[in-house]
Formats: sequence, C-alpha cells, structure tokens
Amino acid sequence: MKVVALVSGGKDSCYNMVKCVEAGHEIVALANAHPEPANGQDELDSYLFQTVGYDGVPYIAECMDLPLYRRVIRGRPILQTMEYHVVTDDETEDLFELMQDVLAYHPDVEAVSVGAIFSNYQGKRVQHVCDRLNLKMLAYLWERDQKVLLKEMADNGMECILIKVACMGLNSSHLKQTIRDMHPYLCQLNEKYEAHICGEGGEYETFTLDCPLFKRRIVIDTSETIVHSDDDYSPVSYLRLTGLHTEPK
Repeated sequence: MKVVALVSGGKDSCYNMVKCVEAGHEIVALANAHPEPANGQDELDSYLFQTVGYDGVPYIAECMDLPLYRRVIRGRPILQTMEYHVVTDDETEDLFELMQDVLAYHPDVEAVSVGAIFSNYQGKRVQHVCDRLNLKMLAYLWERDQKVLLKEMADNGMECILIKVACMGLNSSHLKQTIRDMHPYLCQLNEKYEAHICGEGGEYETFTLDCPLFKRRIVIDTSETIVHSDDDYSPVSYLRLTGLHTEPK
C-alpha cells in the first residue's frame, strides 16, 4: 500500500516507517502538525502531537527525499475521553485537515503510518480520522514490550537523542544522550518508578538523527536548553534545535 507517515521527529514515528517498509508498503509522503512559529512556542499542551523538535522535521523529509505536508495546530485537547467524536476546535480536527491536505495531492494513499505504542488516546483519534477518510492505520509498534522495542530500535540503526525530559530521574544532563546509551538507565527508572521505558507516559521525547530509511543523516550544529520547570521532583527541560544540516551517510 501507498502510505503517508505521520512524523514528529521522534523515534517511534520514524521506526514505524521502517516497519511499514519491511512489511512491503511504500512511504510516499510525510505529514506533520506543529505549533505556530510566530508564537515562539516549541512545546504545546497537546495530548495528540509531539511538538518539541518540530523545527527539525523538514530535515527528516530531506533525508528521505520525500514531500512533507504540514499544518499549524489550531485546536486544543477539548474532548479528553478515550472515545472521540467530532468536536469543533479539538486538536484531532487539525489531524483530519492535515490528512485531507495530503490526499488532495496523493489521492492514491491508502494508509497512515503512526508510531503509537501505548496511548489509547492517540490511537483511537488517529483511527477515527482514518475511518472518516477510508484509510488504514498502520501501527506496528502498538503494545510492543517497551524494553525489547527500545533496544531493537538502537540495534537496528536508529540514532535518536533525548530532546525533552519530564520525569523523576531525568534532567537536562540527559538531553542529547542517545537511546542506546540511555537504555540501561531507562530500564532502571522503570524498575524504581514504573517509568515507561519508551517514554509513553511523557517521561521524555526524542529526535531522530539517522534511521535505516534515511539517505542522509542529520547533524545538530547549535541548540539551546530551555528549562521549563526546575523542581527537584520532576524537572522539565528540552532542546530547542537552532541549527541543523544534513550530510551524506
């Protein structure tokens, strides 16, 4: 099937693309919902989208040599129940409109790649949008064992770094660390605090610098650490990617 991939820049959306290709599907376009740049916000209070690191998403499209379709997130998580129905100004409608934009240029697209692992909120909303547009949802990471999955990603050529931390045991010193290096420590946090090893509880976010599908790799030239909350219990900080380029692999 021809597939449009929802990409945030994170490990999950990129690795699900790898699994789609392994299953015989063809990625023909990428789609991304992001904050309004004029507002100067990197991170929104979204339950559906990863927004931190959104400035780097065009470089992923460059590395894959694929068209990228983007839409500014206007809505909010208004309906927060597990089941979803159409609600004006809900963030889910931004996803619906983004998929409509893609289909206008790629009417032969049959499926959507989504890197959902554990979030029923995310999974049900993407499925709702797919049903409305007669598309299939491809979520090959869904309910995988997170300890096994994160190691599999690292072992299979995924070079992903932490760009946001937001849980006990993680702080700004862990930003830019790779998932390969962090895997043992994330397993320890799971044992101590029941933290999700793949960050499915919002413990951390990632950005992908290289993956098996990339024809080029991403290099961070400059970045800025933003401390959102400096409390001892659960400090929150993230990287603002201020300068990137791609180079041959």
